[in-house]
Amino acid sequence: MKKFVGAAVIVSATIAGAGAAQAEITANISLTSDYVFRGVSLSDNGPAIQGGFDWTSQHFYAGVWASNVIDGMEMDLYAGFTPTTGAVQWNLGVIGYFYPGADDDAAEFDYVEYVISASAALTERLTVGGGVYFAPDNWGGTGEATYYEINAAFQPMDALAFSAAFGNQSIEDPDGAPGGAGEDDYNTWNLGGTYAVHGFSLDLRYHDTDIDAGSDIEAYTYGPASYDAAVVFTVGREL
Repeated sequence: MKKFVGAAVIVSATIAGAGAAQAEITANISLTSDYVFRGVSLSDNGPAIQGGFDWTSQHFYAGVWASNVIDGMEMDLYAGFTPTTGAVQWNLGVIGYFYPGADDDAAEFDYVEYVISASAALTERLTVGGGVYFAPDNWGGTGEATYYEINAAFQPMDALAFSAAFGNQSIEDPDGAPGGAGEDDYNTWNLGGTYAVHGFSLDLRYHDTDIDAGSDIEAYTYGPASYDAAVVFTVGREL
């Protein structure tokens, strides 16, 4: 379920529970009104069908997740280790982003990202977290990229969780062209709520960024419409 991204880690943990002690394989599927990743629409501001499989065993996990995107299809492969030290749960992982049929020697779409994140329950209902995501050779030949995020979730009842995240994405070469756009960064944030009912999760979320038209970082997006403020509704189900 792409659980390694943002506040989804916290929401999944608070609604679904602590996870199984034995090895387990689960599947998931969802329909979203817009695939927004770190504040930028990757589905041309349109709907996306997404889904995947997850394997978990004690503190280890691995999975595959896919979605339609502007360039065709995105497929993510990921794995990691989730140790606990005191009240803090860690996630040490690696994510591979692949675009079957869209990659070629010039495009360099496929890339790998390394993750270190942590979360802690401050109370029975309130959880906070943060993480660092580093790509040494980012999408489209844009060089090194680092994403920092802090997030929090509040669960007033078993079936409902409110969550928010604030992040900063920096890109070494936003347009992927020598001598073009210089190193730049942008801030992004989202907040919303997830409600579980009859085996489905219903998520309503607001996304936004501080990207300015004409800035170097804009070259990393699909234009102003892709990073404008958006309200996204997602229906998901674990199978």
